[in-house]
Amino acid sequence: MGQFLGIGIGAGLVSALLFGVLLKATALAIILYLLAPLPILIVGLGWSHKAALVAAVTGSLALALVVQPFLGLGFLAYLALPAWWLAYLALLGRPGADGTMEWYPTGRLLAWTAGTAGLAFVAIAVIAAPNYETFHTQLRDMTRTIVKIQTQGRAAVPAQTAPDAADPDAPKPDASKPDDTLKDDVSDALARIAPGLAAQGLAVLLVFYLWAAAKIVKMSGRLPRPWPDLPSTRMPRRVLGILAVALLLTFTPGYPGVLGVAVAGALSAAFAIQGLAAFHDRSRGRPGRLALLFGLYLILFVTQGIAFVALTLFGIADTALDRRRPKDVPGRP
Repeated sequence: MGQFLGIGIGAGLVSALLFGVLLKATALAIILYLLAPLPILIVGLGWSHKAALVAAVTGSLALALVVQPFLGLGFLAYLALPAWWLAYLALLGRPGADGTMEWYPTGRLLAWTAGTAGLAFVAIAVIAAPNYETFHTQLRDMTRTIVKIQTQGRAAVPAQTAPDAADPDAPKPDASKPDDTLKDDVSDALARIAPGLAAQGLAVLLVFYLWAAAKIVKMSGRLPRPWPDLPSTRMPRRVLGILAVALLLTFTPGYPGVLGVAVAGALSAAFAIQGLAAFHDRSRGRPGRLALLFGLYLILFVTQGIAFVALTLFGIADTALDRRRPKDVPGRP
């Protein structure tokens, strides 16, 4: 008990320090902030989920006492508890009928990662603004600022027309004035989908954190479960039902609607990751596999995320149809 308490307290303080440097608002501070959940996941996977829980609570208390209570609560809800929960799920297992250990499937773990990201975003939103109208106003102001920054550099060329001889003093339309109505519409649309985009990014980060922490722990020889076959990852079909419910929730007002948008956005990231895994899986044993994979990643890089939509649809179809190649196909373990 003393061992996991000590390692948990140490990891929690390191995680809190990495998170707290964000207040300096420098490029290095942002990079260190992005690494904040790793210590919690590492002790959770290498020692036990109890050590991860100690780390989450310790880091949150340290930030609350040293900096401010809001920062500690935000750290707990947004990063610390999600990291502990994912470490707990990753090491769930039960003895199988043949005596071997059956570990928690990676497909379900991926689904939980998306759900955790969606819930974490809503939690931090409620903490920051318990009143939904306040949250919506802040979000809309932020999107208005983004739209303004994007459009203020656009040079407008006024029409070169001859002055009206009948009324030379008549006011002429100012073509350089931005269309405020259009900007408001764009701002409203961005504010509507912003929770989904934020949860989408957090889901990708949580998947990366879990993978990186597991790699680090595996290299140390402390990872209890064998390394899974990641390309065979496939979420269960019931996740499609959760996605449908989330999409229906998007039409409801208040924070339930925000939850629907956030969960739908996070699940789209999870399905895109599954689509990527399915592509790896289906290409195993095929000639020119490296060229196919290189082409896929090149398209992802060049299109700057547009191909993300295609991967998401591919992942949804992969779950709905379950047409993976059987395990006895050459090239697949």
